[in-house]
Amino acid sequence: MYLTIQGLVTRVTAYNDTDALLTVLSAEQGKLTVKARGVRRKNSPLIAPCQLLSFAEFTLFEYRGYYTINEAHALELFTGLRKDLFKLSLATYFAQVCDVIAQEDLVNPQLLSLVLNCLYAMDKLDQPLDKVKSVFELRCACLAGYAPYLDRCYQCGCANPDRFNISEGRLECVACKEPGEQGIRLPLSPGVLDAMRYITSCADKRLFSFDVSEITLASLSDITEAYLTRQLEQSFSTLDFYKSLYILN
Repeated sequence: MYLTIQGLVTRVTAYNDTDALLTVLSAEQGKLTVKARGVRRKNSPLIAPCQLLSFAEFTLFEYRGYYTINEAHALELFTGLRKDLFKLSLATYFAQVCDVIAQEDLVNPQLLSLVLNCLYAMDKLDQPLDKVKSVFELRCACLAGYAPYLDRCYQCGCANPDRFNISEGRLECVACKEPGEQGIRLPLSPGVLDAMRYITSCADKRLFSFDVSEITLASLSDITEAYLTRQLEQSFSTLDFYKSLYILN
C-alpha cells in the first residue's frame, strides 16, 4: 500500500552501508520511522529531501507496519539555517525535542506547525534566537500536557507574583513557599511574566508578535528551558552544544 505524507525529518540514522532510517514528523500520520534505501549513495535523488530538518513530501510503501520511501520531494530545506551554526544547532535542538514529545502513529499537527513556524522565524524572519527558543519551549510544554498556571500566585492569589516554580509549573510569591517544599523556584520579572502569558495564550499566527528587551529575553529563555527540561525529565545533547557555542564565542 502506498501512502503520501508531508513531514519534517527530525532524525537521520545510518542503516547498512547505503541506507538510512528517518524519523519524520507528519501532520497526517504523526511520527513515523521510514527507511530511505540508497540515500547514502553519492548520486541518490533522496539526499536533499531526506536530510535532517528537511520538510518534504514523501511517497511511502507500507508493508506490515514498516515504511520505505518510494519517492521524496523537498518542499523547504531552510537553507538559511544551514549557513549559520548558531541557528542550525538551535534547530537541531528543536528536532530532538520533537522526537521526544511526538509519539508513533499519534497525530499531532500542532507540534509540526510549531516547529515549522519556529524554523521559518529563524530562517526567513531573522527573529532573535532567544525569542524563538522561548516560544518553542513554552508552547512545546503546553502541547506535551504541561501548560503552566500563569493566572496568579498559587498560594495567595496575587496577580503579579515574582517567582515561577518550574517543578510545579505555577506562579508563587517570594513569601509563599510552603514549609518543606523542595520545588525549584526562579525569580520572575513582570516583563518575563507578561511574555509567558502571551506565548501560552496567543494564536499560532501571532507567536512572535511581542517585543521585550534583550535582558528580558535572556531571562525568559532561561526559564522556559528550565521548565521544559524539568517537566520532560530529559537532557538534550543538542541544547548543550548550542549553549557551548556561546562559551566558545
